[in-house]
Formats: sequence, C-alpha cells, structure tokens
Amino acid sequence: MNIFLTVLVALFLGAYYIFTAPSVRTPDQETEYAVKYADLRAIIECTAAVHNANINGTQFQDVCITQNGIQSDIVCLDRRMSLTDCSGASTYNYVVTTSGTIPNTQFNNTMTILEKNFADAGSFGIFQNGYVISGATVTKRAIPKSLISHMNMHDGQLVYVTQFAKTDPAATFTSPGIDDVVCPPETSKVLRFGRWQCVGYNTKTSCAGDTIYDYSTDSCIPDDSLKPLCGSVQTAVLVDGIWECVDPFPDRKCDGDTTAKLNYTTMTWECIVDPNKTAKKTKCSHFKTSVTPGRGKASMRVDQLTCTDCEKMLVDEETCVAHCVPDTSKLTSESCYPGEATDCADETHGLYFGFPNVNYAKKVSELEGHTVIFDASHSQNRKFNCMDCGERGVDLENSFPPYTIICN
Repeated sequence: MNIFLTVLVALFLGAYYIFTAPSVRTPDQETEYAVKYADLRAIIECTAAVHNANINGTQFQDVCITQNGIQSDIVCLDRRMSLTDCSGASTYNYVVTTSGTIPNTQFNNTMTILEKNFADAGSFGIFQNGYVISGATVTKRAIPKSLISHMNMHDGQLVYVTQFAKTDPAATFTSPGIDDVVCPPETSKVLRFGRWQCVGYNTKTSCAGDTIYDYSTDSCIPDDSLKPLCGSVQTAVLVDGIWECVDPFPDRKCDGDTTAKLNYTTMTWECIVDPNKTAKKTKCSHFKTSVTPGRGKASMRVDQLTCTDCEKMLVDEETCVAHCVPDTSKLTSESCYPGEATDCADETHGLYFGFPNVNYAKKVSELEGHTVIFDASHSQNRKFNCMDCGERGVDLENSFPPYTIICN
C-alpha cells in the first residue's frame, strides 16, 4: 500500500512540474535569412567598391568581382545619345557598373539594404524594363538605351550609374567683376553673353538639339542661327531636332536653269528656277514684312514672310514691302492642288483659294469688286481647294474661280 501511494504521489508531482515549470526548450535560431542577407550586402558593397574605384581612376581587386560577375566601364554619348569616343568631345559621360542577376525572391531584401546603407548613392538599384529601381528613391530612373546596349544590361542586375562632366583643361573661364545684380523671386542669376542676367525658373525654355524657345508660340522652334551652310545643292533640314545637310533624292534631276528645292510639306524634291541665274534687278536690297504686337503688347514681333506652294511673292518697288498672293500658274502642281483643276469646274463644283484673313484678300488686285467668304465651309489653308455646292449649285454671277466660290 505504501509503495502504491509513493508511485501515485510521484506521478502527481511530475505532472504538476510539467504544467507549471517554465519551458526549458532552446529557441530555434533562423540563420538562413542572416546568411542570405549577408551575401546580398557583400554583392552590393563589392559593386559599389568597383564603381567608386573606377570614378577615382584606381582599381579594386577582390575575388567578389568574378564571383558576382561585376563589370564597370566609362561610357560617353554625343548629344543624340549615341556612343562616342571618350577621348574627344562628348555631351554625356557616365560611369556604369553592373553585377550578375539577383534572384527575384531577394529583390525586397536588396531594396532594404540599398535604402538603409546606400540612400545617397543616386542611380543605384535593380535594373527592370529600362529603369533602375532603388528603395532609396521615390521614382524610377530611366537608363539611356545606348548604355543598356553597351553594358548588355538585363532585368535583375544591380546597376550603378553616375554621370559626370568633362572639362577642357585648356579652356579658361572668366566672369565680370560686377556681380551685384539682385534678382527678383522665382529667378536665378546666371552669366549669359558676358554679363549677369536674371533668368526665370522655366523648364520650357530648355529646348533640345538645334531648337530655341519661342515665347510667342510657347514652343521650341528651329534655331536659324545654328543652321549650317550646305554645299552644292544640299538643303539644311531639321531631323530629330538637329540640323542636317540633305542631298536631293537620286530620282530628281533638274535641267537647264532649274535647281532642286526640298518641299518641307511633302518632304520631296522639286525643280525650281535657279534664283542665282535669274536674278531680278531691283532697288530693294531687302524687303520689309508685316509687324504684329507681341504677347501682352509688351514687344513687337516681325512675321517671317514664307509663301506656300500656291503663292508667289510680290514686292512693292517703292516701299520694298513684300506680301504673298495666290499664283494660278501653280494649279498644275500636285503640291499645290492634288488633282486636275478641270475636274472641279461645273455647275456644282468650283475652285477657290483659302484666304487666311481679310487683310490678305485686300492685297490681291484680281479680287477688286469681288467678295471673299470667310466661314466654316471655306478653308483658310492658303492653297487652292475644290468647293462642292451640291444641289444648291454654284452662284455663277458672284463667284470668281479660282479665287472665290459662292454657292446659291
């Protein structure tokens, strides 16, 4: 009996200890995450070390470079973002460093390390679809296609890009001694044309290539001051914002006293009378054009006189004032009127010229005594057009083709 009680008491005390005593199990340590985190940080630090060494003109030698497929290069681009020799003049200069591919499952951990330890590194992150994405930046940063092709970048790589400016050691820069210009708010003091000026913060004024900002139209227009002098019969054409000298297309050959001219509307070459061989004697060394007030009437703007393919220029020999008028001899030109003029001359159809405004029409002597209609049905394109009057028919008494057509 005593043995039975002793065993029962031992079982009771054992159960009591199991339910009331603190746990003595050793907690499991998650070492796998720590190992992967350390490996990722080693790859990132090795990439940064190679990149910084390339910037400083030194070499970083470590086994981590070959283990992680890290490569670095200095890449130079011209103003058209094409690869160029770094020993000469270049517009854009980059130090680019790439690594091997990071597994997709480790992207978040990589972003965490970049944001924590490389927040001020700039364009340093994971390459995805043409962009460098980093945990330290709010927006993704685009990479020029020339850099992507040169470095053979692919998604999942670590990419570190730093842009730098090359200076000409032989160039000397001097600034005027007077620098006491006080600029109003929203403007910045800059040195332009040898003197200090106040320039407003306006990103629209930055026009790429050979274009310049036009405040009258709020757009970038070709900068004629950068237009090149082309040889032979070449013509200067603005291609992708850059002036280029273009040869006439081989299928266009001009005979006699004619020369090839590029039609900017259709981008085709046409044979025109060579002005150098048929120079008209005139007392006007240059002619005047119309002047209109600028925006806000704060300044005056001189309109550049450019006649269309359906117009000719008339110059007043007394005042030297020039203006454009319709040229009926151009009706056979496809660039002026795309069709046969005779097909638009019956009881329901008639040719008319698209006069842009009343002042233009008043300068055409042939229209004296005739009325020009300005409404939605009449185009103002400064070319010849065909008017379809339909069942109403053409008012033959008041119409004056090919200048104006009035329907019944």
